[in-house]
Amino acid sequence: MAAGRSLSRSERKAAARAELLRQEEQRERRRQVSRILYKPMAERSPDEALLLSGCQEIVRDLERLRKKRERLRCRLEEVCDEPEELKKKVSKLSLAVRGAKHLIIYTGAGISTAASIPDYRGPNGVWTMLQKGRSIRATDLSEAEPTLTHMSIACLHKHKLVHHVVSQNCDGLHLRSGLPQEALSELHGNMYIEVCTSCIPNREYVRVFDVTERTALHRHHTGRMCHKCGAQLRDTIVHFGEKGILQQPLNWEAAIEAASKADVILCLGSSLKVLKKYPHLWCMSKPPRRRPKLYIVNLQWTPKDDLAALKLHGKCDDVMKLLMDELGLPIPCYDRTKDPIFSLATPLRPEESSSHSRKPVAPPASLHEVQLGEQQQVPAAPFSGGWFGRGCAKGTKRKKAS
Repeated sequence: MAAGRSLSRSERKAAARAELLRQEEQRERRRQVSRILYKPMAERSPDEALLLSGCQEIVRDLERLRKKRERLRCRLEEVCDEPEELKKKVSKLSLAVRGAKHLIIYTGAGISTAASIPDYRGPNGVWTMLQKGRSIRATDLSEAEPTLTHMSIACLHKHKLVHHVVSQNCDGLHLRSGLPQEALSELHGNMYIEVCTSCIPNREYVRVFDVTERTALHRHHTGRMCHKCGAQLRDTIVHFGEKGILQQPLNWEAAIEAASKADVILCLGSSLKVLKKYPHLWCMSKPPRRRPKLYIVNLQWTPKDDLAALKLHGKCDDVMKLLMDELGLPIPCYDRTKDPIFSLATPLRPEESSSHSRKPVAPPASLHEVQLGEQQQVPAAPFSGGWFGRGCAKGTKRKKAS
């Protein structure tokens, strides 16, 4: 072909066909090599061995992909420490908790699985099931109650062993455990809270039902109005792909301040794949020696494992029960009659009664039940009280509210 001469239409078509054929031959060769590599070496024919020797680049590429898949598979596996090993690790963790000047806790979906709320990346997690093409079972969050881990964290804060809690969870269980709002940063929102952004400062409405029924990504209005100014209320949820802009309940300012003062960070039930993207939470601007010591409790691999002073492979409730035993603190039972959500909640106006169809959190059956519960309550230890029920004796099962 002469230099600078443009191809005719028939020549361009022929070139395109030739390129398609070349790509198809390459894909077929790759499939052949892949099938051969799956065979044990002793079962490969001389012709197959010859084909592999002539396709070393494809072999190396497939081997890299195999190792990558194996690495990802291992990261998704849940690993449990042996009971004795876990006890030794918890003993080390208890020393760190006692010795910390400013301990903060980061929590993820793993602390709520005991409340029958699915996590995201576990074997039966939301993302895991979606990747497998399986349907996700609907969960009635109104039935969920704070877990042993939630109650333990609230107790540790009450005893000034924990200064702040940063949570990725939207289930509202930290608030319902009795943890004060000022000690909590719910970075992705709270399903029980809607706000008026027209009021300055923003006016917050706590409800006893999930306020997100009509909301979605980039669509946050709940259909109810502010009782003060009449503007539309919005939920507080931060969806994937969104940036949280609300002061509360996200409480970013307090989270960053707590992280800047922290000398110990305890991560509970989080893959840290989202939290790792927030550099202010990890004090990355500080020299490595001055960054807080990191303790991680999770069954799966996290991207911060190599930086951790200690990694505990165990369920959050199991680890927290051992930790509270080491610290000599009884774990308070969740008591529905003292759930803060009922005292914090703003009731709907009569005209708003049909603004949602979500099942509300069931209150105690009657005032008589509340009074009866108070009469039957045993004297609490000096450090129990507040929003907690009485301390649970070791091995004692909590009775469900009737």
